[in-house]
Formats: sequence, structure tokens, C-alpha cells
Amino acid sequence: MERRDFLKSAGAGTMLSLFPASLESVQREKDAQGLERRSLGRTGEKLSIIGFGGIVVMDATTGQASQRVREAIEAGVNYFDVAPTYGNAEEMLGPALEPYRKGVFLACKTEERMKEGASAALERSLKKMRTDHFDLYQHHAVTKLEEVEKILGPNGAMEAFEAARKAGKVRFVGFSAHSVEAALALMDRGNFDTILFPVNFATWYAGNFGPQVLARAQEKKMGILALKALAKGPVKKGAPKKHAKCWYEPLDQAEEAGMALRFTLSHPVTAAVPPGDENLFKMALDLAASFKPLAGEEIDAIKQKGVAASPIFKYPQA
Repeated sequence: MERRDFLKSAGAGTMLSLFPASLESVQREKDAQGLERRSLGRTGEKLSIIGFGGIVVMDATTGQASQRVREAIEAGVNYFDVAPTYGNAEEMLGPALEPYRKGVFLACKTEERMKEGASAALERSLKKMRTDHFDLYQHHAVTKLEEVEKILGPNGAMEAFEAARKAGKVRFVGFSAHSVEAALALMDRGNFDTILFPVNFATWYAGNFGPQVLARAQEKKMGILALKALAKGPVKKGAPKKHAKCWYEPLDQAEEAGMALRFTLSHPVTAAVPPGDENLFKMALDLAASFKPLAGEEIDAIKQKGVAASPIFKYPQA
């Protein structure tokens, strides 16, 4: 089906009607540094609208890691997210974040799908991050329904998560997903506090990827955390990779990136986690300091740009 025909369909009409979205479901306030903070679902927490992804300090020196964390804290960031799959990010972020640990919301993830493996992964991450608990622990990058079955089944990773919560090692439980099917299945069958999911103008309009997930998460009053806000599209075949820490082509010019970030934050999400490239993170942080929801002609412009884009995710998958 041609994209123009797809956009005339009833499903696409529903998709387009969901933006601009209301921000009434999230509590919004400015912190002392001027960066907006928003409520995280029903947790009672308020997070900075920009999150610090651990990849920002992956392969950095000790001094660089400390400086990047300090600058983020000084800019008003209180949400940090890391995972064992991010190279040596845990080893670098743990010591750099240690002086600020009591004042931040720290999230970690695991790709382990069974109870024993998830329990062991949690202990390793706690040790590397120099903390006795994570504020949020997440099933990482769930994509296939088979993974959902393992996570929620007998001796699945969810049992380890619940045990960790009872032991005080985890405060809240969530997941990140890279498919609509997996995200919907987890929300329908599990009891989660948060979801970490791509919310991007191109995947939204050209990929039909995101609207149905955000709608379900809102119904369940979950905290919504956003990935891939600054994704432009797939890296073109044969093209040089400009940003080593991005598997996709990011928006690296402030004007375009600003519109894309505003698209994501104009939805009822709590925070967006920018790409792990330290320069792109700084750009996103600077742009977020003056955030205003998209309005008027800007909404039409981002729709048209999104419709014409090549998304990194689609639903259903081609």
C-alpha cells in the first residue's frame, strides 16, 4: 500500500488524531535550574524531561565520565539509565554518579529472561553501580512474544524482579520494548510501573509505531519514558556512520532536533532519553531547557515531515 493511501485509512486517521496530545495527565514543574520535571505515572516520582543514558559515558575516561555526570546534574537532570549491554557504561557511571546517588532516580535493565539469570544480573549491576538499590529495574529490549512468555512464565525474570522489590533492591518495575506486539502483551499480562518505548515523529506518522502503545500505557496510568526522540532514520547502505554510538542516523542539527524533541515531549511522556553520543546529549539538554509544546503550524509541519520520513520501526513489521 502506498503511504498516501495508508494515511487515508481509518487506522491512520485514528493515529493522526492522537497528536497534538494533552499533557493534562502529567504534573509539570520547573526545578531550580529551569529544566522541567514531570510526574512518573503513579509512582509519586518527578523526573527531569531529559534522561542521562549510560552510553554517554561508555568508553570515556574517569575524568570525562565525572565531568559529564556533574554537568548533567548541574543542568537539572535527575534521571539516569544504564544497562549491562552498554559496554563499560556501568563501570564508568557508577563511580561518577556515586556522590549524587541520593538525589537522583537511577534505572537499570537486564536482557535476562529467566529468574536465575535476572537475579545474578541485578547483583552484578548493583555492585558495578555502587548502590544498594535501583529506583527502577526493567526488562530490557523485549521484542518477541516468546520473550514475554519466558519473562512472565514459571521461573521467569519477573519472579526475580518481584523478589528484588520485596527485598528492597528495586523500588519500581518496568520494561523497554522494541515492538508494539511485545509492549502490548506485557502491559496486558503484567503489572508494571513504567514503559520505556520509542516515541519519534517518523515512527509515529510513517510507521504507525507508538500511538497504540502510548494509549494503552495511559489507560494503565503507567509512567512513560521515551526512546529515539532524535532518530532521523536508518543509516543508508554504504553511507559513513557519523556517530559511533548510534545504530541509526540521528538528527544532529539543532533546528531539526529541536522540533523532533518537542514532538516527543508534547506527548504525555515523563522524559526522553537522547542518543548516547555525548554531543547529541548536550544538544538535547540545551534544547529541552526552553521546551514548549508544539502548536499551530508547527504541528502540521512535523506531521508532514514525519509522513515523508523513513522510520526505524514500523507496525506491523514489513
